[in-house]
Amino acid sequence: MSIKRNNPKPRLADSVEYAGIVYLSGQVPNDLTGDIIQQTTEVLAKIDALLAASDSDKTRILSAQVWIKDMARDFSAFNAVWEKWMPVESSPARAAVEANMARDQVLVEIMVTAAKF
Repeated sequence: MSIKRNNPKPRLADSVEYAGIVYLSGQVPNDLTGDIIQQTTEVLAKIDALLAASDSDKTRILSAQVWIKDMARDFSAFNAVWEKWMPVESSPARAAVEANMARDQVLVEIMVTAAKF
């Protein structure tokens, strides 16, 4: 089986495909001026696009790792956006933790693993 690296860069690829599984790199928003709702919405749209490019979608997500800059302030709002986006019957295994981010303005980062169609 071959490994397919999508849009590889010096430090990471957007995603890697192997054995019918798609591994997305952590996704952060491009627009760092918004609140947690705007940033989460943008990140989930990026995930939708990357999964579609790899013949998958959000209903095929197996696991998700979520990093949130300020859990006390933003976890509830993050979950509201996530729950609107993710059909309950497709909920993946998920972990969410508070974390320092690579840039101060980043409020959320999400990494998923999904099965291909």
